Amino acid sequence: MTRKILLMGNWKMNHTIEEAIDFCEKIKEEGLVRQGKSRGILLGVAPSYLSLQQVKRHAHGLIVAAQDCHYEDHGAYTSNVSIPMLEEVGVNWSIIGHSEKRTYEGETSFTCNRKIRALVAHDFHVVYCVGETLKEYEAGLTKDVVEEQIRTGLMHLTKEDIANVVIAYEPVWSIGTGKNASAEIAEDICHFIRTLIEEQFGKVAAGKILILYGGSVKPNNIHEYISQEDVDGALVGGASLKSESFKELLVNCY
Repeated sequence: MTRKILLMGNWKMNHTIEEAIDFCEKIKEEGLVRQGKSRGILLGVAPSYLSLQQVKRHAHGLIVAAQDCHYEDHGAYTSNVSIPMLEEVGVNWSIIGHSEKRTYEGETSFTCNRKIRALVAHDFHVVYCVGETLKEYEAGLTKDVVEEQIRTGLMHLTKEDIANVVIAYEPVWSIGTGKNASAEIAEDICHFIRTLIEEQFGKVAAGKILILYGGSVKPNNIHEYISQEDVDGALVGGASLKSESFKELLVNCY
């Protein structure tokens, strides 16, 4: 089965509104979305909450995702943003469970599950992040950690729900550190994730689901990763912040 490739840029706490709009306009000038679609490659970005509305207005075909959301539609949850708020600005994608949320804010797979179930109920697309720390990796616990994150994070979802989910494998020890998991490691874990999806949701769902790799992905190594059978793209941090390097990521996918 031929799956599309997805390159999703996670801007984290970067780019003012003005900078975000400038990025979008440069992407339009280069015709990158059109180039990507002609080769089965989807392009997206996840800006800060403050930039979401303007990026959506200037997206020119880019997928626009939130970096997180709350599972409740409203309530006394200071600093949080709800799914209806995202819908109001035209956004229907969200990253969930990024390692920085797990590490710095104590996010658990159970909390991720509540968010994912709420999102798919609103017909959102979810990029669900999983991955192990350096300590877990060195202890040989990678697959145990990833399995818990997959089974807990996706529990109570249906086969119909999983069609709206993308998985991003991001080994925590490689995010922003310059240390890369080898293409062989990325393929091994992405294949393992696909087997878990097959166990939970069946062969058809496993064959269709997009599984991304993330962790110090750059233009000079993107091709090596997406050449792997079970790696369907990348969740990219720093290399997604400038239109020039974003273009290089796309071109090097060919």
